[in-house]
Amino acid sequence: MNGPEIHIEFAPELGLFVPHARRAGVTPVGTDGSSTLGHVVESLGVPLTEVGALVVDGREVPFSHIPAAGESVRVRPVERPQRVLGAPLRFLLDVHLGTLARRMRLLGVDTAYESTDIGDPALAARSAAERRVLLSRDRGLLRRRELWAGGFVYSTHPDDQLRDILGRFAPELKPWTRCTACNGLLGKATKEQVADQLESGTERSYDVFAQCAECGRAYWKGAHHDRLEAVVERALAEFGT
Repeated sequence: MNGPEIHIEFAPELGLFVPHARRAGVTPVGTDGSSTLGHVVESLGVPLTEVGALVVDGREVPFSHIPAAGESVRVRPVERPQRVLGAPLRFLLDVHLGTLARRMRLLGVDTAYESTDIGDPALAARSAAERRVLLSRDRGLLRRRELWAGGFVYSTHPDDQLRDILGRFAPELKPWTRCTACNGLLGKATKEQVADQLESGTERSYDVFAQCAECGRAYWKGAHHDRLEAVVERALAEFGT
């Protein structure tokens, strides 16, 4: 770019996204004189979903600000907990985040998930149509203009992913109220209502059941309950209200 030169500094929290040479202190950036500051920041690797504020010469400016020569820019991360305005807080997860989706549903968080790769345009369009926060580790996907809101998932480990998302967005937790398979709401069910899903040993051993109103899947305190309960208890201890 041969236009006005600005000086930009990224918060340490955003260092993951920018080249190593830009991670320490202020560095010069050439602009083209017409692109927005938001576009410049994204061209340097940072999705705007991860930017909390752009501060130019001490004053906060919108992403649409056109940089002028000599301006000093500080790029701040999102504040935590992050407020998402305009719709009830609910999520849409990318295809690679299946374990995170199931754990969020286990905690009662409204979480849509695509188990097959429907493509970036379709995911972004669904985010916009349903006003869901799109969570992904794909930086390109998070830069798509049509998505409604989004967040980068920083870790590859499900425990850390869950802790990060709960800490960032602070959703209300209602454990054991959603189907981990389809995100539908659970309701109480009798043994007779779910008998066709039970093996003989389960039918003899358990008397309390729940069933998904959407897909009909039955739930009871089976062999994996203690492990799942530990996930719930950790989340409630750290993020419950």
